[in-house]
Amino acid sequence: MTTPESDNNKKVGNDTAQALEQGRLLFAKQCDFILGATNMDQVPVSELPEIAFAGRSNVGKSSLINALTGRNTLARTSNTPGRTRQVNFFDLGGRLMLADLPGYGYARAPKTEIAQWTTLIEDYLRGRVGLRRVCLLIDARHGIKATDNQVMKLLDQAAVVYQVVLTKCDKVKKAPLQARQKEVSTTLAGHTAAHPEIIVTSARKGHGIAELRAALTSLAAPGTLAEHEKLG
Repeated sequence: MTTPESDNNKKVGNDTAQALEQGRLLFAKQCDFILGATNMDQVPVSELPEIAFAGRSNVGKSSLINALTGRNTLARTSNTPGRTRQVNFFDLGGRLMLADLPGYGYARAPKTEIAQWTTLIEDYLRGRVGLRRVCLLIDARHGIKATDNQVMKLLDQAAVVYQVVLTKCDKVKKAPLQARQKEVSTTLAGHTAAHPEIIVTSARKGHGIAELRAALTSLAAPGTLAEHEKLG
């Protein structure tokens, strides 16, 4: 015998499965590099909803983008922090624009370059009309640092919704990871533009990648009729 509660649980499960499949289908599409912008004059004009990936240098932005799209070399990865020195734009299936921002907080870079990157990031976050969400990547091993707080305050002021994505969770044991999630959640409660859901990921192990795809797909431009029929 079914109950209203069991029916509701079944519906939630079906909705979740469909969202995960929609995410899989979108991120399996062609993802093309558009350009790399070193100043706002070079930022491409686009009507697509845009998702930006921001975080400290060496937090794993490029690895996460590669994991999301299933392409090992889409975004450049390096063991040397600070290699991304421009905003790199990618068109995902004509439905979503992805923007890989320069890593911040890398003290060994020349001061003039740090100032240039910081200005570019701030101008982009304040002035990008189609920006739907910023994925703010936080290393699960280290938590929120002072530089992250500065970016969070900037996003609060600009009223740009941002969602914390914990990276490298495979390098943290279960109990400390849970403590880190609670700590970050408490911090986010004090920020007006912060999305309440934290997504825990590992680009290396694939943990949380499907869930992040689903969350970002919910912000994308509508798919074609054929795509909807495939899901139906």
